[in-house]
Amino acid sequence: MFTINNMRSIWRTLGRDAVTGIGGVLLAVGVMGISYGATVVASGLPVWLPIVLSYIVLAGGAEFLFTGIIASGGNPIAAMFAGLLVNARHLPYGLSVPDVVGTGWRRLIGIHVMNDEAVAVALAQPDPERKRAAYWLCGLGVGVVWPGGAAIGALIGALVPDTGALGLDAVFPAILLALVIPAFRDRITLRAALFGAVIAVAAAPFVPAGLPVLLALSGLLVAAWELTRPSRIAEKVAAQ
Repeated sequence: MFTINNMRSIWRTLGRDAVTGIGGVLLAVGVMGISYGATVVASGLPVWLPIVLSYIVLAGGAEFLFTGIIASGGNPIAAMFAGLLVNARHLPYGLSVPDVVGTGWRRLIGIHVMNDEAVAVALAQPDPERKRAAYWLCGLGVGVVWPGGAAIGALIGALVPDTGALGLDAVFPAILLALVIPAFRDRITLRAALFGAVIAVAAAPFVPAGLPVLLALSGLLVAAWELTRPSRIAEKVAAQ
């Protein structure tokens, strides 16, 4: 789909700094892919599973959640629904970047490679042409480095008896925390996250594996209540 001329065109459109930034994002995604593959296989699941999922699903959060629930003995149906709920964020993603995913058969590829990183770098660009170039470069890049990292990690998990000694199981949570913590500056987000976490931890001893994650989504009710309070709406109107 992309030739050398396409890549040169993207380089000229985005500039050195943007391309370098996307390269850094892809490096981080590749490292997370290695962590993912190694963790899944070390938990007792087959080597092929993280590799196949990484190509078909291409959504790290949903894949980690699905395989984590299965590995802990959870219900596959609960694992599937948990993954679908996590991936529901792609609906607003599609609404935020409708013009960058292409048309016709290209749109099918563009939708498949839609991910957090591609949408984020696209929205950071100042004009439609740069948004489109950044989206495709990052989206297709993730489509290569995520499955590639998962395959490398799966092989490591199959060959190394204790992948925990390498610290690979901590890579994904550490990066995820680094991404999430800045969002906690918003009080509504912090309250919703804390409420969901408390519900999940309290329910964990009493419900099947996988359900605590779904119950944690009750934190969204806290966020919805906070955002629809009359005082909150008055603050927004006053700010405008």
